[in-house]
Amino acid sequence: MNRRDFFKFGAAAAAVAAMGRKAEGAELPGFGPGAPKPMNNPIWLMTSAFAGESFEDVLRRAKSVGAQGLELCVFRRDSDRTDHTATHLDYEKFDLDYAKMVVRRCNEEGLRVSVGAYDNLIGGDPKNQVVNQNHILKLVRIAALLGGDANDVVCGTFVGYDHVLGRQDGGFEKNLVKFKKVFQPILNYAKSLGVTVCVENCPMEGWQPATAPDAYNNLPGCLAARKLMYAILDDSSALQETYDPSHDIWQHIDPSDVIEAMDFSKLRRVHIKGTRNYPTTADAIHWGRLFPEQVVDKSLAAKAGVPIAANEWARMNYEPRLPGFGGSDSCDWTKFLQTLMKKGFKYPFVIENEGCNSSHTGNMGATLQGFKATILNTAPVVWNLGKDGFAFDSSVLKPMVEPTKDLPVMTMDKLS
Repeated sequence: MNRRDFFKFGAAAAAVAAMGRKAEGAELPGFGPGAPKPMNNPIWLMTSAFAGESFEDVLRRAKSVGAQGLELCVFRRDSDRTDHTATHLDYEKFDLDYAKMVVRRCNEEGLRVSVGAYDNLIGGDPKNQVVNQNHILKLVRIAALLGGDANDVVCGTFVGYDHVLGRQDGGFEKNLVKFKKVFQPILNYAKSLGVTVCVENCPMEGWQPATAPDAYNNLPGCLAARKLMYAILDDSSALQETYDPSHDIWQHIDPSDVIEAMDFSKLRRVHIKGTRNYPTTADAIHWGRLFPEQVVDKSLAAKAGVPIAANEWARMNYEPRLPGFGGSDSCDWTKFLQTLMKKGFKYPFVIENEGCNSSHTGNMGATLQGFKATILNTAPVVWNLGKDGFAFDSSVLKPMVEPTKDLPVMTMDKLS
């Protein structure tokens, strides 16, 4: 670089610095041609990564990584599931005083919460279905005691799938009919309490043995199903969505296209979780990527030189990632987040940490690093630039309204 170029470069740098000083504390329109304006969305943590910790523990975790809220996992303690066991509220003892404590602590810490448990509500053992349904009714009550829609406290859940019906002729539509039978009373109850139920789009491909012929285990696992679910209900006003783009990525769908094609008024939460697809592994080459990998006798597979899935979760040749942590994944996050900003998405982003190099290491340091990296990766698109960089404007948060009356516990038999 010659002397003239050096001074030209210095002048340009000074101009950029001046622009930066001018922009401090101001709202920026985004970056690049046509970039949408940030919406100042809060970024939350899903507490599934903190199994065994207390409510106070997860409040502290959220503050330590710079998050603004928590999707509190409240899984059943008596469940036979081993993949998700986090329970951060005592659902058996939750009453008015408990609710007041939660609201007070959230207001003190400047955090917000929702609740969720993700189980099969329409399939599997009939007795267990009812237990799962009754548990969701408990969480709807808890959400109501925490203020419900007035405090943006929703109840997250899966729908599940009845495989006995699903393998019959017309099995998918039969699952839609069963969904209506089970969920319409739940949604009517939620509506009466001012609570929204949000269903997530994970197909739960590992919810059957690896020897099962298919891997569709949660009804809202594709956009068509969700649109049909709204259409079949008599009243869908209390039903909205938690959209997780990672589940469409491994199905080779651009999540931005899904956002454009969906009923956007139904989008209440967005999970931030990535997926890195592996289309050229030996498993993918041998089995293709249209259907889940099948399992045969190990000795026969070895004789044929054919790879088989190690377990029920290893049938689709991908791995979960967190955006911005440990390399790239298969989602264009800038495009996806800007699509949401352009359409005016104003609700929380919730980081679900299932990263193979983060929460799945079992190391709390790596888990927290993954959360921090994901917040930093998301911040420049959804937060404005201020004197300390891209930061959430907490001045917009209004105190959560405290509850004033208790509610009785509801069960499915009382609803019907």
